[in-house]
Amino acid sequence: MIPRYARPEMFAIWEPENKFRIWFEIEAHATQALADLGVVPVSAAKALWHWWETDPEIDVAAIDAIEAVTKHDVIAFLTWVAGEVGEEARFMHQGMTSSDVLDSCLAVQLDQAAQILLTDLDALLEALERRAQEHKLTPCIGRSHGIHAEPVTFGLKLAQAYAEFARNRDRLEAARKDVATCAISGAVGTFANIDPAVETYVADKLGLTVEPVSTQVIPRDRHAMFFATLGVVASSIERLATEIRHLQRTEVLEAEEYFSPGQKGSSAMPHKRNPILTENLTGLANAMQVWESDGELSLLDLLKADEEVTAKLSEAELEEKFDLDYHFKHVDTIFERVFGEG
Repeated sequence: MIPRYARPEMFAIWEPENKFRIWFEIEAHATQALADLGVVPVSAAKALWHWWETDPEIDVAAIDAIEAVTKHDVIAFLTWVAGEVGEEARFMHQGMTSSDVLDSCLAVQLDQAAQILLTDLDALLEALERRAQEHKLTPCIGRSHGIHAEPVTFGLKLAQAYAEFARNRDRLEAARKDVATCAISGAVGTFANIDPAVETYVADKLGLTVEPVSTQVIPRDRHAMFFATLGVVASSIERLATEIRHLQRTEVLEAEEYFSPGQKGSSAMPHKRNPILTENLTGLANAMQVWESDGELSLLDLLKADEEVTAKLSEAELEEKFDLDYHFKHVDTIFERVFGEG
């Protein structure tokens, strides 16, 4: 069962049907390249592609049943395809080793997954920039160690998140490029039984680059970097989510996620608005009287009406202390660094 908030497209990439379809394309493209080189009959490649053009259903259960006997996944798949295609399928996989299929397939799957993630990052960046511009000068309190510090703007918080996710996008794009390599080099990667031209042909057809050197498996540092990058992206998401959750705490309540009509926060406590979905700025609060006035009074108004305060500070001096322009005078400079001149 696909989790409620999961992307069905992402799950589909890792379903057996998609894996086996990629396996077939690797095998068929390799057979085509071998046919072009005169190593196998042209009819073999034609037979494979003719069967494929009928859009056959991948019988996962049948392949699994064969694997239960062979104890080998690629052999089970090739056996099933041969049964479907017929005699010409005997030329499939010539000169190849199982890792050529497995590793090249994984590269395609990771490339497909990365495209979904990059599309999602683009949507997130668009939302962050839009909200950052919207709240460029919306004042809110800055904190260090969780304690009130000096004023910042909500737009600056979002601009920081934008810059971080922009770096993450670059990292993921680089990791995607690095992991999208193809190896069709045969046993121990020496090309002893298959021409390197086959690898080049298959890589081009799959939208991959050629692995410069393999030991019959694609070097795992490529995968390590890819998944390490996903970890960095995930940590950025967690950091932003933690900030939103903090801002929505009842005693903070500076921002909260959208709470749709009819939405329920708790089965036992219907008054709760729990942080679940998206960002939505709500308001600020620093003194109890201001909180209870529901926005009708500001802290400055209360200070001006306080005789103890006005005995020490004039109205002009109070207004000067509440002038946020001092704190925000370089917001434009920071925004130009992040978003460029607007």
